Amino acid sequence: MTSGIPATEIRPAREAGLQAVLLDMDGTLVDTEGFWWNAEVEVFAELGHVLDDTHREVVVGGPMARSLGHLISVTGADATLAELSTLINLRFVELIGRGVPLMPGAQRLLTDLAAHGVPAALVSASHRRIIDAVMLSLGSRHFAFSLAGDEIERTKPHPDPYLLAAARLGADPTRCVVVEDTPTGVAAAEAAGCRVVAVPSIAAIAPAPGRTVVTSLERVDVPFLRSLITTVH
Repeated sequence: MTSGIPATEIRPAREAGLQAVLLDMDGTLVDTEGFWWNAEVEVFAELGHVLDDTHREVVVGGPMARSLGHLISVTGADATLAELSTLINLRFVELIGRGVPLMPGAQRLLTDLAAHGVPAALVSASHRRIIDAVMLSLGSRHFAFSLAGDEIERTKPHPDPYLLAAARLGADPTRCVVVEDTPTGVAAAEAAGCRVVAVPSIAAIAPAPGRTVVTSLERVDVPFLRSLITTVH
């Protein structure tokens, strides 16, 4: 699935309350965060460096440039950011080749959104090749489109991905709910003016105005999402 869909090809959202739901992928809908860490550990090991688990929380959920920049600085790895990005993306694709597990409640939520006619988009910092591979397990039919991190100049924590996704759906960002699992993703969504449901995966996320924290997607359905918009408008 490509995200190169002109805004005119997406039906404008007309719901007075909740207009769209924008969903992160890794760690939110699919349990891939461990796959990413394993890919990084394996690639750095081949370069002669052991990654300590203390770095896992630092790199999870962030853009690859930031994550790899941190790992290069702490290991002194003799490789460029571009080289490492290519190697880790390739290794990740290998690791998820047999499929990835969905997070608890993810399938039910996606089915519920479709049943209620709520437009949904996948908004990820992962590259297009990664999204396309994961979609084999997740199901592209659940989304109007997907937006990859390598298809936009500034990805999370900048608001650009969520602003673009809302625009393509013809939705007001303040009437969109974003579902995220990391502080980086939450920061991007809130900067875009969206209401946020945080389902923390590895790094802790505290409740805040405009932000609701839940322990699992099993606690999220369309009536719940609609109530979040009703409370702020």
